[in-house]
Amino acid sequence: MRAVPRGSTTEEQMMTTTESPRTDGALAGLGRFCFRRRRLVLLAWVVGVIAVAFVGFGYGAAPDNDFSGGDSQSAKAQKLMAQHFPQEQGDRLTLAIRTEKGIDDPAARQKIEETIADLAGSPVTGPVASPYQDDKLVTEDRRIARTTIPLSDKEVEKSEVKPLVDLVKDASDDSVTLALGGYMAEKAETPPQGPAESVGILAAAVILFIAFGSLVAMGLPLATALLAILAGLALIKLVGHLVPAPDFTLAFGAMIGLGVGIDYALFIVTRYKDALRDGDDPEGATVKAITTAGHAVLFAGTTVVIALMGLVVMGQRLMTGVAVATSIAVLITMIAAVTLLPALLGFTGHKINSVRLPRRASRRKQEAGEASEARPTFAERWAGVVQRRPLIAALLAGASLLVLAVPMLSMRLSQPDASVQPHDRSSYISYEILSDGFGPGYGAPLVFVTEVDSKDADLRSVVQAVSGTEGIAYVTPPRTSEDGQAGTFTAFPTTGYQDEATANLVHELRDDVLPGTPGGEQVLVGGPNASTIDVADDAASRLPLMIAVVIALSMVLLIALVRSVTIALQAAVMNLLSIGAAYGVVVAVVQWGWFGPALGFPTAMPVTTWVPMMMFPVLFGLSMDYQVFLISRVREEYEQSGDTRVAVARGLARTAKVITAAAAIMIAVFTTSLLGHDLAVKQGGLGMAVAVLIDATIVRMVFVPAVMELCGKANWWMPGRRAPKTASESPAEVEEGIRV
Repeated sequence: MRAVPRGSTTEEQMMTTTESPRTDGALAGLGRFCFRRRRLVLLAWVVGVIAVAFVGFGYGAAPDNDFSGGDSQSAKAQKLMAQHFPQEQGDRLTLAIRTEKGIDDPAARQKIEETIADLAGSPVTGPVASPYQDDKLVTEDRRIARTTIPLSDKEVEKSEVKPLVDLVKDASDDSVTLALGGYMAEKAETPPQGPAESVGILAAAVILFIAFGSLVAMGLPLATALLAILAGLALIKLVGHLVPAPDFTLAFGAMIGLGVGIDYALFIVTRYKDALRDGDDPEGATVKAITTAGHAVLFAGTTVVIALMGLVVMGQRLMTGVAVATSIAVLITMIAAVTLLPALLGFTGHKINSVRLPRRASRRKQEAGEASEARPTFAERWAGVVQRRPLIAALLAGASLLVLAVPMLSMRLSQPDASVQPHDRSSYISYEILSDGFGPGYGAPLVFVTEVDSKDADLRSVVQAVSGTEGIAYVTPPRTSEDGQAGTFTAFPTTGYQDEATANLVHELRDDVLPGTPGGEQVLVGGPNASTIDVADDAASRLPLMIAVVIALSMVLLIALVRSVTIALQAAVMNLLSIGAAYGVVVAVVQWGWFGPALGFPTAMPVTTWVPMMMFPVLFGLSMDYQVFLISRVREEYEQSGDTRVAVARGLARTAKVITAAAAIMIAVFTTSLLGHDLAVKQGGLGMAVAVLIDATIVRMVFVPAVMELCGKANWWMPGRRAPKTASESPAEVEEGIRV
C-alpha cells in the first residue's frame, strides 16, 4: 500500500491506505502496458489463439478412456490377458436379435443373415460368427440370439462405427428387432453436447446485460472468456500427448473455463466502471481495476488451480490428466483477465456504458454519484435481520445443509453403461434384449485368469467353487493359452452391471471364495465390471485424502490473504457443508431417481466415479473465490469502523450484486450441461450448479453474516498479532496494521 501522506486527517489516511491501489507495482505496470499497447496486445492474442487452435485441434492427442491400470486386481488380470490371450483383446460389438416367430422363420432368417453379412463386410470389422452355427448363441426358445463382431486391429473411430449402428437400426422391423451394443457402439450413437455451451453463453450474456445495463460492458467479459477458452481447449488437446485425459475433459474444461472466465472478467469490469464513476480517466480506472479486482482474480484463480491439482493425490493416471487439463483452462482465463481485458478496456474507454438498458431515474442518479443519502440495499437490510438472531440463523442454515447432505451417506460410484442410456438408443435396446435372453449379468462378465505351469493345468476346482457361489448364473469351461502359461474362464452374475449385488459378489469371490479354494489364491478377477468396481473403490478410499489436501492448501492461501485463522476455518467448514449438500442432491437425483427423468437422466444409476472427485476441488476453489471477494470487502469496512456488525452488513451490501451476478452466470453455465447427452458431464454440471446456488444463498446470505456476528472480534484472530487496526487508532498504528 502507499504511504500515508503527512498532514492528513485520520479518516483521510484511512481512506488512502485502504482504498487507493498501488500504481507502481507489477500488476499496475502490466495493466498500464496493456492499456497503452492495446492494439499490439489484442493482435498478439488473436494471432496466438488462431495459431494454438490450428495446432491443437489439428494435431492434438486423442482422448484416453482406459481407467484401468495401477495395482488393482483387475489391472493385473487385464495385463495377463493381453500377454497370453492377445487374440481376445480389442474392442468388440454385440449384435442382439429378437424375433416374434423365432430366428428360424424364413423371413427373419433372411433379414438376420443379410445384416450379419453387411456387418462382416465392413472394413472395420473382423469375422462374424453366425448364431445359426452355434446353439450357445441362441436361447432355448430360439426367439433371442446374439453374435460378437470384433473390430479390426487398427484404432477404430466412433465415426466409423456409427454407420454400423445405423445399418442395424434400419434393418429392424415389427417382426425382427436388431440392436448393436458394446462400448464403441454406445460412444458412436451418443450425440455431441450440442447447444449446451451456446445456451450457457447466451444465458451469461443476458445476466451480464442486466447486471451492467450496457451492451458494451456485457460484451467485454464474453469476448475475453471465449478467446481464452478457445486457446485453453486447444492447449488441452496438445498437453494430452504428455498427460492423457479422458474424452469428457474437453466438455468439463469448457464448462469450468467459461464460468470462471466470465466471472473473473465481470469482477474487473465492475471495478473499472466504479473507478470511472469516481472520476478516474480510462487508463487510471484500468490500472485501479487490475491492481484491485485483478489481484483478487489472480488469487482466486490460483486457489482453483491448486484445488484442481489436488486430484493428483487420487493416484489415477487419467484423473491427473483431467487436473492438468482443467488447470490449463483456468490459467488461460486468468491471463486473459489481466492482459486481454485491459487492452479491450483501452478501446472502450468511457464508451463502456454505451447501448444502455433503460433504468429508473433513481438508479441513474445513484450510478452517476448524485445520490447522497441512498437507502440501505436489500443485502444490507437482510444482513441486519440475520445479525439480530445470529444463533438461530446459523443453526437453521447448518441444519438445512446437513439435511441436504444426508443422501450422500448412501452414495455409490460406478461408470455409466448401456443399461442407463436413453431407451431409444441401440445400445440400450441391445442390453434389454440380451438381459431378457441371457440374464442381466450377461453385460457384466467376470473374467478369471491365472498363471499356470502347462496346458494341462487343472482349474476345475476353482471353476466349481465359483459356479457354486450364490449370485453366479453360469460359468464357461476353462481354457489355457497357446503358450501354456495362463488359464482363464468367464463367469456371468445373476445381477447387472450397476447393481450393488454385483460389486458385493466380486468382493466375496476375491476375499472368501478364491482364497478358500485349492489353487484359487493366485486367480485374479478382472473384466470391465471388475475394473469399474476397482476404480470406484480406489476413488472412495482416496477421496478423504484429496479433501484434506485441498482444504489444507486453500486455508494456507486464505490465511495469507485475509490474515485470519478464524475466517479461514469458517470458510473451510462452510465450503465442506455446501459441497456435502451438493453431493446429497446429486445422489437424490441420479441414484435415487428423484426428478431424474425431468432433468435428463433416463433411469436411476450410481454416481459416475469421477464426478465427486472433480466436484470437490472445483467447488472448493470457487467457494473460496466468493469468500475472498466478500471477506476482503468486509475487512476493509472493519478497518474503517472497527465494528464487525457494520462491516459485515456493508461488505455484504457492496459485494452482493457482483457475487450474485457471478453466481448466476456459473449456475447458468453449469445447468446448461443438462441439455447435453453425456450422462457423467450432466451429473457434474448438476452438482456444481446446486453447490453454487447453495453457496450464493444459504452460505453467503445467512451462514457468513450469522457466524461472523457470533465470532465478533475473534473473526480477525491471528497468532502473534492483534486484530486489524481501525480508524479510531493513531495514524501510525493504522498504517502499521495495514502493512502487516
